[in-house]
Amino acid sequence: MPRRNTVRGRAQARRPQRHKDVRHGQGRHRAHEFRCVECRLEVSTDAPGTAHRNHCPNCLASLHVDRRVPGDRAATCRGRMEAVSMSVRPDGEWMIIHQCLSCGELSANRIAGDDNALALVRLAVKPLQDARAATRALFIL
Repeated sequence: MPRRNTVRGRAQARRPQRHKDVRHGQGRHRAHEFRCVECRLEVSTDAPGTAHRNHCPNCLASLHVDRRVPGDRAATCRGRMEAVSMSVRPDGEWMIIHQCLSCGELSANRIAGDDNALALVRLAVKPLQDARAATRALFIL
């Protein structure tokens, strides 16, 4: 239960709050970062190894923001995307496979140089510990 500021039984006026860096709706005034929908970490869009970061380097969660071209930000769904699998390109580049929890669409995103290595390895070995995940990964690719 929150404490009340009282002076001899009377309620005391609250102090005005200090100024906060407020973001208003879709027109955020911090163009180079976003807040993760899963772990609430402030994430910079500038990342080594990719030009269009749209996933959290900590938990690998994402939002459904791109439609066809990476970085177009043209998707209207805006649903939460879960990292479900990994894929490796012929040149050796790792990709994270995300699935939208709202519309079910799949997308592949490049990993960034500052992504959590432990989270990436856990995602890569996920099919080994759960047979259903392996079957699901085969249908994705």
